[in-house]
Amino acid sequence: MTEPTEPETERATGAAPAKAAARIDWWQELRGLGLMLLGVLAFHSFVAKPFYIPSISMMPGLLVGDRLVVSKYPYGWNWSSLRFHLLPRGTWRALGGTPQYGDIVIVVPKNRNEDLIKRVVALPGDRIAVIDGRIRLNGRFIPREVEPPVRLPADDQLQCDGQEPGHCYDGFEAFRTRLPSGREIYELPTFRETLPNGASYQVIDYTRQPLDYYGEITVPAGHVFLMGDDRDRSADSRAPLYTDFMGNPGGGLGGPVPLSDIGGRAEFVTFSLNGSQGWNPLSWWGALRKDRTLTSLRPRMEDR
Repeated sequence: MTEPTEPETERATGAAPAKAAARIDWWQELRGLGLMLLGVLAFHSFVAKPFYIPSISMMPGLLVGDRLVVSKYPYGWNWSSLRFHLLPRGTWRALGGTPQYGDIVIVVPKNRNEDLIKRVVALPGDRIAVIDGRIRLNGRFIPREVEPPVRLPADDQLQCDGQEPGHCYDGFEAFRTRLPSGREIYELPTFRETLPNGASYQVIDYTRQPLDYYGEITVPAGHVFLMGDDRDRSADSRAPLYTDFMGNPGGGLGGPVPLSDIGGRAEFVTFSLNGSQGWNPLSWWGALRKDRTLTSLRPRMEDR
């Protein structure tokens, strides 16, 4: 005779064994990341890329701290189109086109892989000279009218070309003034130039210097002549190439530049910061130049 048994109970007193963690397929993760990076590289090389303004050479139209979009397709593609200039320098072009008068373009100087931004002022076949700071094109001075001085904020925390903050506007002190509101600005001598196609834009010209004179040349086929809108602080086609005593390349563009060295056209400012921001993105709002957001960089067109 057997004794009655208690109802059968679960033998296991703990929770059910946890399901084994799924393995991470690192190859798939790296492949996805690589494809994403290739997609960004392709977009920046063939469609558009961001650009930052680090110098005053294109004032007043472009300010230090501007972030803008450069389209890559208006003049076709070449070795300089590829992001980071990974291709060797060459003269080839695919679906090549010629910029228009007044276009703001990205160019890579002959002696270094550094993007500069300048304005097209002469096209292939044009005769150009600069006399007392004025452009003479095909034997005639282009129209240049005096305008009220442009007012630029005295953003003393800006950092230009790797310099310490506060040196961006060295040389402008004679034009510094304080408004009744207490805000300090620079009022710089301003002119409006108009090119043969009606493209019109402002330039600043406030001192006499060697680049105010450039003997007449004919722009070769497949080349354009570029100048900065700040006529006194721009290393452009008027300025020679050079190598300093340490062997570092620098200087201007050394004359007309081949179209194969032009990597795109500046379209519009996305946003602009005045230099007071820190690493914390929350500080960017206070540094934002709200009036520059989405500003077009195409020249104004006048009736010819």
